[in-house]
Amino acid sequence: MRKIVYGFLIVCALSGCSQKEYIDDAEDDAPLIADVKIPRTVFNSTKKNQTLNKEEMKRSIQTYLDSDEKLERASEPFEDNIYDGEKLSKSESKKLNRINKLIKENDESFSQYISNNTLPEGYQEESERISRYITASNEYIHELNTIIDKVSDGDFSKLNIGSLIEKNGVVNGKEQKKIEAFLDKENIQTIAFGRVGTK
Repeated sequence: MRKIVYGFLIVCALSGCSQKEYIDDAEDDAPLIADVKIPRTVFNSTKKNQTLNKEEMKRSIQTYLDSDEKLERASEPFEDNIYDGEKLSKSESKKLNRINKLIKENDESFSQYISNNTLPEGYQEESERISRYITASNEYIHELNTIIDKVSDGDFSKLNIGSLIEKNGVVNGKEQKKIEAFLDKENIQTIAFGRVGTK
């Protein structure tokens, strides 16, 4: 996930660790802002007090993860411009705000869905792990953007990034591997995490 790479770069810069292994990943070509297409729909369900079967849960997890990945890809050109010190136009800011609103809607809807219904055996813990990971990842990049906006001279050492490091405890390779192992076990196809799945 590209947004996590940016987070690692900032945290690494602050902690003095080597950035070399992350730099190549961060140099992927992203589309231009003019080419960005915002997904029309995200995960949305008003179901409550229902017993969900495996097939429905697989579709729900796929929709949630695919929606997050598409929104992340859509936000990349905006993030690139911001990190390069370029200002967004009014229309670009409006577009980015729309993406951020959909990300929040996607996260909140999935979280409520898995909290308000009875999930199939083996799905409750893993669905909560997925929800926690993706939501923390999205909050992480939002806070990172806020921090970057506050720094005018590029000196990140002046800022307290405790909350970022705390979220970094949830958003890590170990948790991602657990999620991917579950997706493989249940044969849930998704484009998230750079996986080949439904386009």
